[in-house]
Amino acid sequence: MEEEAEKSNKKLSDFYFKHYKKLLLIPVIIFFIAISVIIIKVQTTGDFINRDASLKGGITLTVLEDSPIDKARLESLIAQELAPNEVSIRILKSAGSQIGFLIESDIQDIGDKLNSTLVLIGREIGRTMTREDYSFETMGSSLGSSFFTQIMRALIFAFIFMGIVVFLYFRNFVPSTAVILSALSDIVVTIAVINIIGFKIGTAGIAALLMLIGYSIDTDIMLTTKVLKRKELDVKQSVKSAFKTGMTMTITTLVALTVALIFAQSEVIKQIMTILLIGLSIDIINTWLQNCGLLLWYIEKKAK
Repeated sequence: MEEEAEKSNKKLSDFYFKHYKKLLLIPVIIFFIAISVIIIKVQTTGDFINRDASLKGGITLTVLEDSPIDKARLESLIAQELAPNEVSIRILKSAGSQIGFLIESDIQDIGDKLNSTLVLIGREIGRTMTREDYSFETMGSSLGSSFFTQIMRALIFAFIFMGIVVFLYFRNFVPSTAVILSALSDIVVTIAVINIIGFKIGTAGIAALLMLIGYSIDTDIMLTTKVLKRKELDVKQSVKSAFKTGMTMTITTLVALTVALIFAQSEVIKQIMTILLIGLSIDIINTWLQNCGLLLWYIEKKAK
């Protein structure tokens, strides 16, 4: 079994080192598809991501109800009531059991529609809604937009300072650019996937994107350091060693994120775990096909 595994690994590594330039096309194609998805999103909605009420402005209505509800039906009914505004419902759970549900809408002035919405909800759950049964929050569009702008600035500045640190550490344009490009690809493709699946991002989602920058840079710097600075091994051995270490780190993190996503009750934690799962899965492609391929190409050119 071990001999067969070694032979299989050798075939895969030989294939990669022989065709790494061709394999570079995979992350490049994915990146440009992601850019296209984001551009289409901007053209159709005026925004590059799906923002929830915390970043867009609107209302959040939390209802305490432990009996199961027909989420799709209730969402459709409330959407008709609050049309043309968007409506989404999330189930709130504790210890695996439903404790309520959260209704979000981008409506700015709900006015008398709040009472009619509560009547509609009460009709669906089979009882009259009282003030103790729900909590209500509202955020103005200007405040939500201002908050979103500030968070995006923080994300951009974090990325810029990360790039400066990478350049100062390696003092080499091509490897540093490869690391930064990999991190950028992770963010861009993750946002595109989030848009495709219709996932709405709140403040927790932006925090997850910031965390993703750190996770991405971690494996990229480890790879680049082993390939460029470990002189006792040849390039192929360095790449294999980095791959073994990096994949162990990534798979361990993915398992931990999956467990957290399954058992977490908080919607905030679930949002963070979901985005990190998507981003780290994409990072495998960008690190080991894109960043590693660019490094090998750079070393080959340098040797010539």
